[in-house]
Amino acid sequence: MTATARKTEVPIPALTTRDGTVVQMVKRPARKLDLSRIGASVARNVVPPLVVAALLLALWQLTCSQPGSSLPPPSQVWIDSFDLIAYPFFNYGSQDIGLAWRVLVSLERVAIGFGLAAVVGVLLGAVVGQSVWALRGLDPIFQILRTVPPLAWLPLSLAAFQDSNPSAIFVIFITSIWPVIINTAVGVRNIPDDYRNIARVLRLNPLEFFVRIMVPAAAPYIFTGLRIGVGLSWLAIVAAEMLTGGVGIGFFIWDAWNSSRLSDIIVALAYIGVTGFVLDKLVALLGGVVTRGTAAN
Repeated sequence: MTATARKTEVPIPALTTRDGTVVQMVKRPARKLDLSRIGASVARNVVPPLVVAALLLALWQLTCSQPGSSLPPPSQVWIDSFDLIAYPFFNYGSQDIGLAWRVLVSLERVAIGFGLAAVVGVLLGAVVGQSVWALRGLDPIFQILRTVPPLAWLPLSLAAFQDSNPSAIFVIFITSIWPVIINTAVGVRNIPDDYRNIARVLRLNPLEFFVRIMVPAAAPYIFTGLRIGVGLSWLAIVAAEMLTGGVGIGFFIWDAWNSSRLSDIIVALAYIGVTGFVLDKLVALLGGVVTRGTAAN
């Protein structure tokens, strides 16, 4: 053997048939990372929103920099609320905390209220969509109750629960449940008759029919209702917290208004918008995974 290291080649595997014939297998080419395609995708999805946002900020700066303007320009918002923007997780006391912590408090209430609305809404929607008598009896009531504004429920919830936290959760629940019920009912009614016939042939009981047939078939409609419901729940919690108090993002906006801190309100609105966008995309992503891309985007 020589001291020079030789480069060994990995042999391509071969397949031997029953009659002894050796068939050389073709080696698949390795997949290469297409950076140009990734760059083009990023440019299509990221650059246009950034350009529009820059134009809107420039227009905002020009409009609100004029003498006598009642709203601060972006440069003034940056100066006034730098701590809220740069340090979202600071914690100096029970009420002196960063906006990220306030958003998390609000998200906790949304998770409870919207989670209950999702479970109850899917079950009620399945009943309404499956039964003609339930549809005739409950659908008019649902159509009336869903038009009630979220804050109109708050006095009743405060009187019933005698506490601000469960009252806010109830407002989230009662606001976000209606699109879940309605879309689930529509999805159940649109289940093909072939699926129902298969269930009869297999002699599925009601629970098995619900889990194996009804939910998978109506999943695109269900997740459309969930996307609408999560948006309404986020709207409801901000409005409810303005009146019930606490440390949520809604109460922060109300407190900043009472203290004439307009820059802080603008920053809080940005937090609310980004959080709502993320919630919608998370539900849409989950719906795409569950329904294999057939849910409405």
